[in-house]
Amino acid sequence: MRNLGPVDDIPLGEGRTYAVGDDMIAVFHLRTGEVRAVSAVCPHKGGPLADGQIDNRVVVCPLHLYAWDLATGCSQSGQPAIDVYPVRVDDGQLILGV
Repeated sequence: MRNLGPVDDIPLGEGRTYAVGDDMIAVFHLRTGEVRAVSAVCPHKGGPLADGQIDNRVVVCPLHLYAWDLATGCSQSGQPAIDVYPVRVDDGQLILGV
């Protein structure tokens, strides 16, 4: 488990990138209050997924508009899947389960 800091550091409807070991992980604070964590790097051209548009289900890469399911990492647009990481909020802190 790794504490990434306060969930309030990520405004509702946005994402942030965290360096965890050798991995870059994008954590999203959904408008529902839920959090999701996925690989921060688009497998297509390395785009910054934390800067992409999100809804309560998908993230869209800001470079070429490819989309991935935030719960499963499965591509919605024919690209390779991305990694999904367990994340939760505990007493206002983001806890990543890696």
